[in-house]
Amino acid sequence: MKFRKKPVVIEAFQFDGTPAAAIKLCELSQGLRFESPLPAKPGRGKIIIPTLEGEMAANPGDWIIRGVKGELYPCKPDIFEATYEPVG
Repeated sequence: MKFRKKPVVIEAFQFDGTPAAAIKLCELSQGLRFESPLPAKPGRGKIIIPTLEGEMAANPGDWIIRGVKGELYPCKPDIFEATYEPVG
C-alpha cells in the first residue's frame, strides 16, 4: 500500500547556531539546552532538544519544527526542503 502525508501547517524556525537564536528557541519550550565549543565561536553552537524519541541535537542550519502536539524537534535542511513549502 502507498500513503500520502496529510497536509498539515507547521511552525518552524531555522537555527543559526548563535546564542541569540538559542535563547529565542528556549523561550518556546522548556528543557532545551544550548552547547557551544570553547572558545565560543559565532554560529558554532548546537541546541539539545528533548523529544519523544530522546534528546536530539540541532546544528546550525537545521530547522526546528513545532509538531502537531506542540513538541519541538530538529529537521535537516535537505529533508525540510523536500517535505515542506511556505504557506501564504
